[in-house]
Amino acid sequence: MSVGPIEIEDPRDERVADFLHLTDVRLRRRLEPERGLYLAESEKVIRRALAAGHSPRAFLMSRKWLDDLADLVEQATATRVPVYVAGEDVIREMTGFHLHRGALASMQRPDLPTLEDVLGGARRVIVLEDIVDHTNVGAVFRSAAALGVDGVLVTPRCADPLYRRSIRVSMGTVFQVPWARTGTWPADVDTLRRAGFTVAAFALEDDSVSLDDLAADPPDRLALVLGAEGDGLGHRTVAASDLVVRIPMAGGVDSLNVAAASAVAMWALRVGDQLSA
Repeated sequence: MSVGPIEIEDPRDERVADFLHLTDVRLRRRLEPERGLYLAESEKVIRRALAAGHSPRAFLMSRKWLDDLADLVEQATATRVPVYVAGEDVIREMTGFHLHRGALASMQRPDLPTLEDVLGGARRVIVLEDIVDHTNVGAVFRSAAALGVDGVLVTPRCADPLYRRSIRVSMGTVFQVPWARTGTWPADVDTLRRAGFTVAAFALEDDSVSLDDLAADPPDRLALVLGAEGDGLGHRTVAASDLVVRIPMAGGVDSLNVAAASAVAMWALRVGDQLSA
């Protein structure tokens, strides 16, 4: 027997615990992996999560979105996934922000592929070293999806790609680009090399080669390693890589935001048959 939408009037209702206090970043970083959940925000992102085969735990939406999301509501209630509905003031107090993108979904975290799974048939992968800004992580994933990158690796201290802001900025493409966490870094540079990848670190070093030169004759399998803004890549990572690459720039500028730099690099080093005209 299916259950229809459930009205929530108390923002502290224990039934909506998955959605409480979403602006507490430290709490969410700790709580989401422990519970095995992540949060998808907006209709487009939720639909991409479902299309990727991820399982919903619950939905939360304002009343005015029930008609627009009628098919999701019908599917959820038919499979006994609770759909919680509340007024905008209640949702704002519950989550800590104005839900202007229609809906939130609490989703079961999928099992991540292994490093070997991601590298298997890949020709282009991106490695994100210790990038803690969720917006940048999401933007890199969106570019990776658009520019034909086969996989993304994140180091142990890198921000969570399944954090709500990362997912939102990626427009849900984090669900379609295979990704995994490295076990130890930069020791896993050797894992990449054994898998047949040339490891290219993006850094401002005296012996760096121009991105133009690398793009003129790129290796068949290439791992592009990018670091956090400010600190950049660690010295051990740079030393362990096969080559160091710089993006030529004008105007006295020596670096770009890491998300912008990754997009430039992905485009320049794309595999031609992976993109449509």
